[in-house]
This record gives sequence, C-alpha cells and structure tokens, in this order.
Amino acid sequence: MEPELKNIVQTRIPTRHGEFTLHYFTNNIDKKEHVALVHGEVANKKNVPVRIHSECFTGDVLGSRRCDCGEQLDLSLQLISDNGLGVLIYLRQEGRGIGLLKKLQAYNLQDQGLDTVDANIHLGHLADEREYTIAALILQKLQIKSVDLITNNPKKINELKKLGITVEKRISIETDYHHDNLEYLKTKVKKMNHLLSVPKDDED
Repeated sequence: MEPELKNIVQTRIPTRHGEFTLHYFTNNIDKKEHVALVHGEVANKKNVPVRIHSECFTGDVLGSRRCDCGEQLDLSLQLISDNGLGVLIYLRQEGRGIGLLKKLQAYNLQDQGLDTVDANIHLGHLADEREYTIAALILQKLQIKSVDLITNNPKKINELKKLGITVEKRISIETDYHHDNLEYLKTKVKKMNHLLSVPKDDED
C-alpha cells in the first residue's frame, strides 16, 4: 500500500511564542492524528528549522520532570519563532513508540532501578520504536526543500536522510538537567548516542 498523507485542516494558533498555523494530517499508515505547527512561509525554502517532536503526555502536558520533553517542546517553539520561520511536527508516538500504558509501566520499572532502555526491553519492546515516515511526508507536503533539524539525536538525522529529506545541519537543543532527569539523560548519551552535555558518573 502506497503511503498517503492528507492535509485536512489549517488553522491559526496564536501562542506565547508567536503566531503559528496548525496543520492537521490524516494518513493511511497508522491512522493517528499528526500535526505540524508552521511559523512563517516555509514552502520552497531551504535550511528551514524543523523540530520533529514525539508525543510525551507526561512531559508536554503535565510538566513531568522525569524527562526533558516538555522543555524541548517549549524551547523549539521559541527557537522557531525567533528565527522567523520553521516547523514543529508533533508525532503521536508516545513513549518512544510503545504507547502511554507501557511508558507508565516502564516508569515503575525505572523506579525499581532499570534505566529507560532496559525498562522498555523488559516490557518486550525495542529501546526506541519511533518511525519517521510520516514526518518525511509532512515535510514533503509542506514543500520544504531542506531542513536544519532541531535535535540531539543523530539517529533521527540518519532516518530522515534515508527517507529522502535533505538535512543541512543539526541545531542543538539542550535543557537544564536536574535530579529527576539526570539518569534519563545519561542513558540517552550512553545507550542511544545522543549529543548532550551531562556529567559523567564520576562527576556527580
């Protein structure tokens, strides 16, 4: 089946970071509701700042300090606004793709001593099950020529390139670490090769 994406609705969304246009997409791949927040005129532009943000209910909505997701979401919107144009794609793939229920179960395993990667594996999942085909289709639908990807994750860059997206450069997006998310961030560095400035175990 050929992947198909439809841009169904676009509506104005004023935010504290400026005015965005929210694009609502349907697709025949996972049947989920994915959206893109677009700031400025991005069609046929190169080096468009783009953040591909995977849904994190606990961090994005509740302000959980177990991760850096909510802070990254907020910082990305501000960065895009400051730049004058850009896109934040919000993918509905909670918990690195394992869903909210499994993510919450993984939290309990983390409280028992497992890190985020081992907790996912213990529950029968991969460390990271996220997929970026829909993100690539959204970028194509928005007619963006090339992107400056807002990420600390080299794998995300490689996955987009495999899907035919031209990634010109990476824009770092680091937030403050603290007691509640330090081990989470260390695991990102040690086991998922994220590019983050966090103290090593012997520097705690």
